[in-house]
Amino acid sequence: MNTALEPAHEPAPVTAEAPSNIAFIKYWGARDLETPVPFNRSLSMTLDACRSICSASPLGDGKEDEIVWVEDPAAGRSAASAEAPPSFVERTRRHLDRLREWSQGTAASYSGGFRIATGNTFPSAAGIASSASGFTALTLAVAAAMGFDLPPRMLSALSRSSGSGSAARSAYGGYVEWPDGESNAAVQVLDEDTWPLCDVVAVVETAAKKVSSRDGHRLAVTSPYFAPRLAGLGGRLERVRNALRQRDFEALGSAVEEEGIDLHLIAMSSRPPVYYWSPGTIEVLAAVRDLRADGIAAYATMDAGANVHVICQPADESRVAERLETLGSVERVLRDRTGGPPAWRGGAEL
Repeated sequence: MNTALEPAHEPAPVTAEAPSNIAFIKYWGARDLETPVPFNRSLSMTLDACRSICSASPLGDGKEDEIVWVEDPAAGRSAASAEAPPSFVERTRRHLDRLREWSQGTAASYSGGFRIATGNTFPSAAGIASSASGFTALTLAVAAAMGFDLPPRMLSALSRSSGSGSAARSAYGGYVEWPDGESNAAVQVLDEDTWPLCDVVAVVETAAKKVSSRDGHRLAVTSPYFAPRLAGLGGRLERVRNALRQRDFEALGSAVEEEGIDLHLIAMSSRPPVYYWSPGTIEVLAAVRDLRADGIAAYATMDAGANVHVICQPADESRVAERLETLGSVERVLRDRTGGPPAWRGGAEL
C-alpha cells in the first residue's frame, strides 16, 4: 500500500462522518475474511442520512487507546455515552493498530494512543451496513488526526483492511463498485447527483442480529446454492450497471430484488442455516408487492438482517413511507436517499 502520502497538518483532534451503503449486488462469502478478499464483485448505493460519526483525539506516546460508544452522535458533545460492546472494542483496537502501522515510514508516523468516540445515526448490527460506515469514519478520523487528508481510493483500501469489505464502498458518494479478488479499493460508478434515488428502510428489528455478517460470510460457501449464484452473478451485475447507465428504474429494481432474495436463500441453506428474516420482514415484502400492484415502482432488498430497504424514485418516496408506517411489525421508517462521500472537520465534537 502506498504510504508516500505527505501529512497536510500536525496531529490534532478530528471528527469524521461516513455514509452507510446499501448493496445492490451483494458481497457475500470471502476467500479471505481478514483482508478481506471477496468471491465476487459488489455494487452499492451510498446513503445520506444513515451515517457514522467518529471523533479521534491523539493522546500521545505511551497512552492507551480509549474507546467510547456514543448513543446519539448527531447531538454532539451533549450526546450520552455507553459502554461499547467488547467485540466492537476489540475490532476497533485492531484497526487502530493497523493504521498506526500504516503510518510508519511516512513523514507523520504516529505510534501513540487515541481517544475514539463513535456512534451511528441508525440501528447498529441490524442489516444497515453499520460496519461499513463505522470503519470508514474511524479510518478517516484517525488518518486525519494523524495529519493526513486521504484521497478516496486510499481511504477505501484502508477502510477495507478493517475486515469490513463493504467499508471499501463507503469511501465514495453515489454508486460504487468493489472488485473481486485481491483488489484493495472500490471505484465510483456514478456520482450522487447523476441519478438520485430513495431508500426507505422499514426497521422491524433494532437489536443486533444473533448471527454476525462475518459468521454469515464464513458459512456462505456451505450452501448448495452458493456456486450457482456465483455462476450467474456476472449477468445480474451487468443488468444493474446497464440500468444505472440508462436510468432504467424497473430493470434496476427487478435485478436488485432478485439479488436480495438470493443472499438470504444462501444464508437459509447454509450449514447450519442462518435465518436473518423475521415475521416483519415477510410483512414488508408483501407490502412492497402490493405497492407495485397499485402502480408504485418500489423494490425491496435486504442485507444481512431482518430490516428491509425499499428502493424507489423520489416522486414515490412519501407514498412508500406512508404505506410502510401502517404495518404493525414496523418499528420505525428511515427515509434515506443517494448520498455523498465521507468528510472530516477539525475538533473532537463527541
